[in-house]
Amino acid sequence: MKLGLVQFSPVWENKEKSIEKITKLINASSIEADILIFPEMTLTGFTMKSSKYAEATDDIGFRYFSGLAKSLKKEIFAGLLENNNGSFFNSLVHFNSNGSVKNIYRKIHPFSLVDEEKYFAAGNNIVISNIGNIKIGLTICYDLRFPELYRLYAKEKIDLIINIANWPSKRIEHWKHLLKARAIENQCFIVGVNRVGIDENRNKYNGCSAVFNPMGNEIVLVENEERIIQVEINIDEVKETRSKFGFLDDIKLI
Repeated sequence: MKLGLVQFSPVWENKEKSIEKITKLINASSIEADILIFPEMTLTGFTMKSSKYAEATDDIGFRYFSGLAKSLKKEIFAGLLENNNGSFFNSLVHFNSNGSVKNIYRKIHPFSLVDEEKYFAAGNNIVISNIGNIKIGLTICYDLRFPELYRLYAKEKIDLIINIANWPSKRIEHWKHLLKARAIENQCFIVGVNRVGIDENRNKYNGCSAVFNPMGNEIVLVENEERIIQVEINIDEVKETRSKFGFLDDIKLI
């Protein structure tokens, strides 16, 4: 399976300009990846203006990524602000290669340090999306600090977990270590896609989008560059690792 981690700097609270940037980035790239994964709040940056920028499934962001998935014939995972019947969510949306919405994960842990819970409702369900026989668990940013959530995915024997983020540079060592830990303890691939650049709140982001294998070994980690990071993974490593080291069978959830 070939992954494309789209590490870029969104245009602050401007969906149209962010779409222009993504389109130019894609047009300038030779994309061999089967899957494209974008950062949290892909088109706006980490805004708390949920009522202004959250959208229904027929609005600009959903339409753009649906059309992109269909035209490229790629699976796409993008971060969108979702308006679901008047409730606002920080969501991770899976568009299949036909352009249809396959699954929507709603961030379970809003980031309390910036009062995210005041502007976005919390999700309450894990979401497992499938591409063929491959089981993919979905998470967003701050979720990464809560290993209990990832244990729920491990119990379902997922193959890969995606985390999309707006994770600031000043805590980037936490990001790297937590991604590695989640891979080791759950014996699966972990893909973290983070943004770069500076937002309107003067937060700096250096990306460090990365992939770790089921043994916690770093496959790729790219700092600061605005580009599509393409990497191939061997999903068979998940079964091989779990067969050799039966740690997940020994879990006692007390």
